Amino acid sequence: MSSSLPIGDFSRATHMSIKTLRHYHRVGLLEPDDVDRFTGHRRYTTDQIPTAQVIRRFRELDMPIEDIRSVLAAPDITVRNELIAAHLGRLEEGLTRTQNAVASLRDLLGQPSASTPAPISHRSVTATPAAAITAVIDAEDIAAWFEGALGELRATLGAQSVGATSSAGGIYAAELFTNEHGQATVFVPCTGAVRPVGRVESLVVPPAELAIIVHDGPHNDIDRAYGALATHVTEHALAVDGPIREYYLSGRHETPDESAWRTEIGWPIFRTIADVSA
Repeated sequence: MSSSLPIGDFSRATHMSIKTLRHYHRVGLLEPDDVDRFTGHRRYTTDQIPTAQVIRRFRELDMPIEDIRSVLAAPDITVRNELIAAHLGRLEEGLTRTQNAVASLRDLLGQPSASTPAPISHRSVTATPAAAITAVIDAEDIAAWFEGALGELRATLGAQSVGATSSAGGIYAAELFTNEHGQATVFVPCTGAVRPVGRVESLVVPPAELAIIVHDGPHNDIDRAYGALATHVTEHALAVDGPIREYYLSGRHETPDESAWRTEIGWPIFRTIADVSA
């Protein structure tokens, strides 16, 4: 038979503060075995110590309370392990992002002038028929929105037997960078007009004069390419107002190898000389 502990002793036994235990009681994650209806004093049993220890370990791994509740309520070990594995997978993804950020920061702080900047060229882009999806979005949602939009565009082109003529691209309003909220367009150049379906519409991507840089790899440190491009435009060209363009020469839809991804970034300029590379 299990013994009963007041909340103070249970706190010491589990290394959880009384404040935390009260919170877990309020949200229904770890309810005391008994609550005195006159004093409100909580008491726990020794049988609840292992559960508390499990909760504490999960919280140390930043598992949300709702997810912990699902793990504890899992009907069998298989479901429980699937939930835990899913959270561990998210942790590993986060660790990878952190490692990439640390490596990029070390590179920036180590020898910032040692790396060779990517070449920059000037290009005239002609008007291009395309299938497109446009929306006003928050900057923090752009990655998920982009993947969904691009998948929908390609599915629509396939269903209508319309072929893509070149790599997909994106047009991003300045407000998306400056205010973290603005208009974004993802487009796929194609051979003919597309019948509007869902979010997909037919669009003629307007012509533009652009300074172009190519970023290799995932977008974790794409800001470095943007910085190099902005420096070039400031020093060698006449910058004009207009949206940034990106062309996705190779990405997640082409290869799972992130090191093989290539993105062209186009900064709008007013050109006064023929095509140049720098």
